[in-house]
Amino acid sequence: MKKIIAASLCLATITPAWAESTAELKQQIEQLKKDNAAQIQALESRIEAAENNAVSQPATSTTAKQNSFNPAISLILNGSYSSYSQNPDDYTLPGFALGTEAGLEKEGFSLGESEITLSANTDQHWRGQMTLSFADDSGETSTEVEEAYIETLGLDNGLTVRAGRFFSGVGYLNGKHAHAWNFNDAPLLYRGLFGNQIKQDGLRLNWALPTDQYIELGLEAGNGQNFPAGGSHGGLGDWAAFIKTGGDIGDSASWQLGLSHYQADNIDGRKATTHSFSGDSKMNGLDVVYKWSPNGNDTERSLVLQSEYFQRDENGTVTATGVGSSSIDTNQKGWYAEGIYKFKPHWRTGLRYDRLTSNNTGDNTATLQQVGLLDEGHDPHRSSAMLEWIPSEFSRIRLQVNHDNSTRDSDNQVILQYTQALGSHGAHQF
Repeated sequence: MKKIIAASLCLATITPAWAESTAELKQQIEQLKKDNAAQIQALESRIEAAENNAVSQPATSTTAKQNSFNPAISLILNGSYSSYSQNPDDYTLPGFALGTEAGLEKEGFSLGESEITLSANTDQHWRGQMTLSFADDSGETSTEVEEAYIETLGLDNGLTVRAGRFFSGVGYLNGKHAHAWNFNDAPLLYRGLFGNQIKQDGLRLNWALPTDQYIELGLEAGNGQNFPAGGSHGGLGDWAAFIKTGGDIGDSASWQLGLSHYQADNIDGRKATTHSFSGDSKMNGLDVVYKWSPNGNDTERSLVLQSEYFQRDENGTVTATGVGSSSIDTNQKGWYAEGIYKFKPHWRTGLRYDRLTSNNTGDNTATLQQVGLLDEGHDPHRSSAMLEWIPSEFSRIRLQVNHDNSTRDSDNQVILQYTQALGSHGAHQF
């Protein structure tokens, strides 16, 4: 365009002596116009072709391109060194049944529970995730499918459906992987009531209500084959329901409150370390969490306070080889409270206290005594302290000390733990 303007100015000022060059200048101007028009037309053709291609391309092509980068893979390396003043093989919780995964880690060096997770969006409607865990088991390394589920994407009205194997949404810690806990081991109530963690093989429905305040409802149905249920069921074996709500307190704090109910009817031969149980189980729980950091920025300092309380009633029959059977009616309770303070960008410290109580009765006191379901006049309790160094979001070194009074013989426990995260690992919930 500048050439055209310049040429026009030249024409306006030429003298008759240069009239013979006018025809040549006009030809140059016409050629410039043709060249510009051709370039514009070529660009318009390319834009039109791109738009037509986008319209005609099937939606599965976009999904295929996304899946070319699947799956996201993460590896959690989680090991420890443990020292006890009592023999960990003799660990019990008087008045409570220990599931097969609820004991102490072996003394000395241990693999802990490392895990590998694969996750991806399969298409615009679904995502899938599988987590395999690796742990020491009686001197051998065991591999377990910890989670393996599919989950919907983009359903209307805040609905989400999950199917497969997953950690139950009851309580607060239960839905989190062990490496995301603030202490190396589970609270006593998780050991005594959950068998460490409740897993569901079934279906979950979550509904986040369209309200200004966060409110989420959850309903789960499972096959009832995992502790604290057990046995084979052709249909529904256990189910759970929970509600969670929370919000902000100014710019620096937030809170969450949860209520949970878990129920398993017609349990058939639930396995524990000393006996089996058949009957019904009902459990109710309350959990509360408070988080604080200056202006919501937790990079320098932060405080986390959390607590859970659960109460369980079970009615049925206890059976043990060599000691016979007994009816049983239980009233079991447990709670814990912990506080975690981040006092420097890469350092955190914390305290935890937990306690259990039970009141179990039956028609054969001797059997209940021998399988450890009488409280022996003692309420299991424990105090814990920890200090951890977090050089980055991908690594952690933790020192933990427990004064464990699970039995009358107190146990002083020291645990040194490392956690390393490799690869893509999604953020955990509140």
